[in-house]
Amino acid sequence: MKVIGVGFGRTGTASLKVALETLGIGPCYHMSEVFATPGHIDLWIRAADQVKAGETPDWETIFSNYQSGCDFPIAGFWRELADHYPDAKIILTVRDPEKWFVSTQETILSPRMVDMSRPTPFGTLSEKAIWSYLGGDVHDRAKMLDAFDRHVQAVKNTIAPERLLVFEVKDGWAPLCAFLGVPEPDMDFPRVNSQEETKAVLEMLMGEGAEQTLSGGGLGDAQDATMNKKVFGKD
Repeated sequence: MKVIGVGFGRTGTASLKVALETLGIGPCYHMSEVFATPGHIDLWIRAADQVKAGETPDWETIFSNYQSGCDFPIAGFWRELADHYPDAKIILTVRDPEKWFVSTQETILSPRMVDMSRPTPFGTLSEKAIWSYLGGDVHDRAKMLDAFDRHVQAVKNTIAPERLLVFEVKDGWAPLCAFLGVPEPDMDFPRVNSQEETKAVLEMLMGEGAEQTLSGGGLGDAQDATMNKKVFGKD
């Protein structure tokens, strides 16, 4: 792994994924891979259990063929991954915490999404690797904002400054490319996975085929195509 994005979901992680892949630092692992790849929900559940037991997960299997990664569930394991890949550069995506909280409640942590996930293997993964990291009650504004702030401060206090980029996607290519030591592409910075696009994808995931997807069986071809188009702008 050359680059690890440790920002929470809904801080521009999908745009970061597309940007890193555009720069040739891909494929980039993202929550979309957890849904799309059969068996990966189970791999993350096992990783969470191993970390809790003081053991080292099989990160090489999870990130096989990937040069970078970002989003949940990676963000909850940032310490372990930063230690395991000591040469990887770390990118912390951030945004206004209040806007982040509102966005999560409309999308990835909406009551409907959480309730539907809870009895499934994806719910088990979420409880072990995401919801617990966020303080348990993902609908409690104060707890969520506190978790956001504590995460940002912990990353800043732990990762060496020369290894870390605190990044807002609105700042575009310049800070990202300077940090990575690569030329800026002659194209606009990707702006993908808006709140409305994410809501549409989650409706798809909670619709036909939800049992297979949330149980770790991967996405069907139609679901995969919809995910790529609506989340990452890829045909």
